[in-house]
Amino acid sequence: MTLDPLRTGVEAFFGVIALPILIYFLVINSSYLILIVLSALEFRRSVRRLPHAGRDELLGSGLVPGVSVVTPMHNEEAGIREAVRAMLSLHYPQHEVVVVDDGSTDGGFEALRTAFDLVEVPRRMAQDLTVREQATSVHVPRDGRTRLTVVRKANSGRSDSINVGVNFATEDLVVFVDSDSILDADALLAIARPFADDPVRTVAAGGVIRVVNDCVVHSGRVTRVRMPRRFLPRVQVVEYLRAFHLGRSGWSRLKALILISGAFGIFRRDVLVEVGGLDPDSIGEDFELVMRVHRHMRRQRRDYAVKFIQEPICWTEVPETAGVLRKQRARWHRGLWETLWAYRGMTFNPRYGRVGLIAVPYYWFFELFAPLLELFGLILVVAGWLLGVVDVGYFLLFMAVAYAYAILVTLAAMTVEELSFHKYPRWRDLLTTLWVAVLENVGYRQLTAVWRLEGWWHSLIGRKQEWGTMTRTGFATNQSSGEGQ
Repeated sequence: MTLDPLRTGVEAFFGVIALPILIYFLVINSSYLILIVLSALEFRRSVRRLPHAGRDELLGSGLVPGVSVVTPMHNEEAGIREAVRAMLSLHYPQHEVVVVDDGSTDGGFEALRTAFDLVEVPRRMAQDLTVREQATSVHVPRDGRTRLTVVRKANSGRSDSINVGVNFATEDLVVFVDSDSILDADALLAIARPFADDPVRTVAAGGVIRVVNDCVVHSGRVTRVRMPRRFLPRVQVVEYLRAFHLGRSGWSRLKALILISGAFGIFRRDVLVEVGGLDPDSIGEDFELVMRVHRHMRRQRRDYAVKFIQEPICWTEVPETAGVLRKQRARWHRGLWETLWAYRGMTFNPRYGRVGLIAVPYYWFFELFAPLLELFGLILVVAGWLLGVVDVGYFLLFMAVAYAYAILVTLAAMTVEELSFHKYPRWRDLLTTLWVAVLENVGYRQLTAVWRLEGWWHSLIGRKQEWGTMTRTGFATNQSSGEGQ
């Protein structure tokens, strides 16, 4: 008898929202499927274009725009030497590397000074972007030929460090790369191609991010791709493939790409200066920068393009522990919320074209609110089923629409990627990926939804953001064993 009022309340409430819940999950999974179809069309065109891309001609061309690779460094002693060597050896006719030491307290700078025979030079920093911390010293290789600049300054965060790097950059294009990441040898050639083909319209581009955990790394290059050994990195491989790779490719085809990963993005330097660079106060600084670029260009009524390129690949190490992953996902969702709120005036605003009418509303309804509605719907349906309010037919229909459909979407994404690029050569890796795509829906998906809501809630109550620490093994230690992380 004590459960009768609860059962009555759940039954009345469920009668109102039963159909909207199903419709929401049906729409969100269908939207993912549509993005995958668009991505497949883009991949097909990209793969057909690869043999005729003319990279050899581009490599020897004097018309290709120069690139400044800017990488912030904070306590990255373990792998910074190999990372910088790899950046300097990228296949590109004219590029420089600018490393900004953000107040490191380890031996990272000394490692660079020894490896590249750095000497201090009296070079002054341009003031194109306003920065919080000025450079305290500037160092270059003694040989005078290696295009490496190492800037030292007090700690002020990643965004301010990148802005300092942009001020020191001398080329027309600027690439942001995290110092713990690895670029494929031809990554710059591929990601800079849109700027060579359409230098007036193209203002920014993003590239593919992949998981490097347990891949084989030699001399700053990924020589063998393998699935990670542990479950958490494995499931992130699936996530990156679905959300970061195929999703963004679909948005690029729609000409409404509003998110470029900070681990690997390229921008025209003049546009970066126009919009003021990265915002040091933003948690989602990369998302916020792209949104600011869209708003700036649309307000000036300039014809422009922000693109996603499927070919270039940046390899990054992902969290292997639940604690680090929790802080990362909470920070990502908090950044999503704060950026969407800051640019809420673009939502359904025809002044901003497809970005305002399609992309921004989509991120509100299907990215920001997704974890809230998913947990709410799951709890309500399970509670209703246990109380006898929800019949077995509706329960099975909900599970099919919310989870079975999601698995189908993931498998479709993986199929498109494998047919296009075939990055995992071993059948065992492919089977592992398929199995993880199913397992992620049992526990992991719900847990990450809780973590994302945690970040949103912390923003709403004004709690100070804690960035946390990501423990990394470093790429240089992998050369002897051949086992890379």
